[in-house]
Amino acid sequence: MSANTLQATSHRHRLKQLDTLLVQSRALWQVKAFDCTQLPWEKQFPGLAEKVWSISDVDIDELDKGQAKLNTELLPALLRDLKRNGSAWQLDLLLQVDPVLTGGNTSQLQHSVQQLSDREVSHLSAGIKGRKWSQITAFAAQIKQDSSEVLEWCAGKGHLGRLIAKAHSRPVVSLEWQQSLCDEGAKFAGKWDLPQEFICADAFTPQQSKLKRDQQAVALHACGDLHVRLLRLASQANTRSIIISPCCYHLIQAEQYQGMSEVVLDSELMLSPHDLQVPLQHSTIANAKQVEYRHREIVWRLGFDSLQRDVNRSRRYLPIPSIKQSQLNQGFEAFCHWAAGKKSVELPVALDVDFYLELGVQRQRLTRRIDLVAHLFRDILEHWLLLDRVCFLEEQGYSVKLTRFCSEAITPRNSLILAEKPANECLTDKG
Repeated sequence: MSANTLQATSHRHRLKQLDTLLVQSRALWQVKAFDCTQLPWEKQFPGLAEKVWSISDVDIDELDKGQAKLNTELLPALLRDLKRNGSAWQLDLLLQVDPVLTGGNTSQLQHSVQQLSDREVSHLSAGIKGRKWSQITAFAAQIKQDSSEVLEWCAGKGHLGRLIAKAHSRPVVSLEWQQSLCDEGAKFAGKWDLPQEFICADAFTPQQSKLKRDQQAVALHACGDLHVRLLRLASQANTRSIIISPCCYHLIQAEQYQGMSEVVLDSELMLSPHDLQVPLQHSTIANAKQVEYRHREIVWRLGFDSLQRDVNRSRRYLPIPSIKQSQLNQGFEAFCHWAAGKKSVELPVALDVDFYLELGVQRQRLTRRIDLVAHLFRDILEHWLLLDRVCFLEEQGYSVKLTRFCSEAITPRNSLILAEKPANECLTDKG
């Protein structure tokens, strides 16, 4: 059995294991916290319920930052509940996500970037925030240097493509649907004489994809259906190299997640866009002020929801539009009147603002604990989604590696899928 076959078997086996655990545990993570007025799984997992209520409010954010802390804090109570229920889950999978994602190799591009002058780097990174530029350079460092064309998928202004074009002196085709971004990128490429061409096209139009066999297709943080579309079209075109970092899994057109691999197509899991947001719920790069505003907004949203439930005699959560941060400085009463106007809710003349604000506080304490438990499964749900893509590509004949291209301090969406067609398979187009 070849190394590629062994690796594919390993990925498929791990995906099946994760799928089983996610199906078993879905009562704990497949929940909408804002809909709840109590812990929805409290009767089945009383020990876990007691544990989360014993955690201080001030400690929750710190616990929520990483898988290791969550495991240490919550798994003992969950294991005791499972033992009492006569259930056996393979919870050791929660401890094994990181080792499975192995470090990538430093490419020649990284050395090429180091040879650029300070002036060149300054121009290439102009208008790009520091963390984003770090993501671009770390992602680009995973790309092997050769003379083949690079297709930059969902390119925006082509920041990634311009770095590859400059550092590798190789042709780059940047595909982007917004004409204004194409124009800005093309203007920059022309000014600096870069071999970078911009094509304004919809990625969902097959004839406009520009994917072909002798090409490297790259996508840094292409959202949801956009990166899935790339994987499907590239595999159909027999594109020899695909390098992507997925993002925003919930941005899909269908009402439910559409699996890619054979394992997921056979799975019991039915995932809504809300479920697909669970892997994205990290707060590792939020500063103290942002955290404060986020907590205040949630309290106010839940306080208003308690109010509208009384007014409308409803038991359902009422979502309201996004707000400007400045509105959080205008007081809860003003917020209620704004939200009521947006949702056509007739407020009582004698509005007990303090009462509903306190309800908001109490419901936020509940939702934070519901989310904390759901986040136990945050990493493995993302790993399941990643392996769905990996196994799909392996089923199309690719050799695939799953790695990380940067630290979580730069971006929590740091997973990377590197797919290569074996040389003998690149010689023949699919029929």
